[in-house]
Amino acid sequence: MLLKRENKAQLTKVLTCHVAAANAMSTANEKMIKDDKGTHDVKTVGGCVLKAKESMGKITLTDENGKVAPVTIADVKQSNGVIHVIGKVLLPKM
Repeated sequence: MLLKRENKAQLTKVLTCHVAAANAMSTANEKMIKDDKGTHDVKTVGGCVLKAKESMGKITLTDENGKVAPVTIADVKQSNGVIHVIGKVLLPKM
C-alpha cells in the first residue's frame, strides 16, 4: 500500500513521475513528437522518462515498464501550467 508511512518515498516517486516541468500545449507536444521521428522523450520531475507517441490524432505516453496510457483530455490550462489527463497510472521502475 503506497499510502502507508513507510512507503512515502515510493508514493512521491509515482506522483512526481506524472509531472513534467514544461508548459506544453498539445500542439507543441505533437510537433516535438514529429520532430523526434515519432517518439519524444518526456523527462519528469521524478526522474522518469516517458515516451510520447502520436497515432491517428491521439497521443499516448509509455512508462519505463512499457505500460501505455492514452491522453484522454488535453490542454487543461491552470495558473501554473497545463494539465493533460491520462487514462492510466504510469509507474516508474522501482
